[in-house]
Amino acid sequence: MPTPLRSLQNGKPLHWALLAVPAAHIVYRYFSEDVLPDDLVGPSGEWAARLIVLALMLTPLSILLPRARAIGWLVRRRRAFGVAAFCYALLHLALYAAEMESVRNVLAELPLPGIWTGWAALLLMLPLALTSNDSSMRALKRGWKKLHRLAYPAALLVLVHWIVVHNALIEALITFAPLALLESWRLARLFGPGRSRISPA
Repeated sequence: MPTPLRSLQNGKPLHWALLAVPAAHIVYRYFSEDVLPDDLVGPSGEWAARLIVLALMLTPLSILLPRARAIGWLVRRRRAFGVAAFCYALLHLALYAAEMESVRNVLAELPLPGIWTGWAALLLMLPLALTSNDSSMRALKRGWKKLHRLAYPAALLVLVHWIVVHNALIEALITFAPLALLESWRLARLFGPGRSRISPA
């Protein structure tokens, strides 16, 4: 029988509360401090990037460390990380819109590579966030996994957006490097020498 502490640890409210802490801090700064929206656009986008990277890292990590209880705990909450990444992307968009001040200014920047990549990533993340629930998994069946592979091009677009808009090549690459390394290992495991002896996960 689970203890109250274990039930609290495994409960969704605590998990979502922890995911919301950075957003709460950003919103608090926006309303209580003398900061411009531009000062908060970057942090909100970085949290979106970190969470989508974390969500995508969990599959190769679960293959690499199948008995790690912490990884298993995270894997069971993988969909929540993806939804949280989308929510931070929406917060990022809201702060960007506040910075731009008008729809005309937003549309004027849309053709820029650093901007349209962000919009494209957000559009790819939208159906993933909407279908990150048990009902959608049952309805879509095998199509659910195919749909959620859109997370990979979305992550790539996020990387390009981050590098171009914020001129932050090093910071972006540091954030995405663990995912790149894990996915490279996973692909080598599936398609490299000895692949016939390994069944894909």
